[in-house]
Amino acid sequence: MRGGMRSMCDVLIVDEDLAARQHVRGLLASGEYRYLRATEADSAARALPIVRQHHPFVVLYDPSVPDAGGLEFGRKIKEHDPLIHVVIHSQLKMFELVYQAINQGFDGYLLKPVIREELNHVFGRLIQNDLRHSLHQGAKRALVARQESPADLANPIESAIAYIEEHFHEPISLQEVAERVYLSPSYFSRLFKSEVGTTFIDYLTQYRIQKSKMLLRVTSLPIEIIANNTGFSNSSYFSTTFKRIVGRTPSEYRAMMSALKERSDDEPAQENKTDHE
Repeated sequence: MRGGMRSMCDVLIVDEDLAARQHVRGLLASGEYRYLRATEADSAARALPIVRQHHPFVVLYDPSVPDAGGLEFGRKIKEHDPLIHVVIHSQLKMFELVYQAINQGFDGYLLKPVIREELNHVFGRLIQNDLRHSLHQGAKRALVARQESPADLANPIESAIAYIEEHFHEPISLQEVAERVYLSPSYFSRLFKSEVGTTFIDYLTQYRIQKSKMLLRVTSLPIEIIANNTGFSNSSYFSTTFKRIVGRTPSEYRAMMSALKERSDDEPAQENKTDHE
């Protein structure tokens, strides 16, 4: 999930109860977050190598697993990689343990048996927080780069494009970027179109739309959240702009891409079935 990279294991489900593991995995596979790749382990000993090798987005585990040591397993995961989200998956009677886990910095809990709405709520919150963190870190890196490396006066348009790529999720104006590269707005506008082949505003809008398409494909974040995190002032303006450029509304695009993915996922299964007939 981080930085757009996909792991072979996005969600690790650790539970000695096979039925409980398969229940959670089934909810993921048939719901909003079916793009997340789930892996199972029936013990902490089997789970730790997976954590170390794949750095999953979420580890969902039952602290009653015999070799988990209660919250100790979760603490080991956080020590190994603080960016991994640890979510407790337990019976109601273990609520006090869950309360302690939240106080110790774990990322959530789900009571057995898990229902889809609760699973979606927890995963949606974690994905949204990760997205905000990534954007915040990008802004911090851009600020440091701006302080350490002044704009390249010999290549003002390259500097402007680099600035767009770092700040697309923020309000950006032509005048702001022109000042950044020490050109007047009118001259910068003409130079940008001459070198890039499109206007500054059109380039910025297209870049934001490309970023939003990626989020629509690989997350189930609400349209409003995607709009806010790709530089659009509101979801209505985002939807209007998206349809003008892409030819579909964001919701229609997401549904289309989801259907294409399901079709491509089904094709290998159909081929295997044909091979065995």
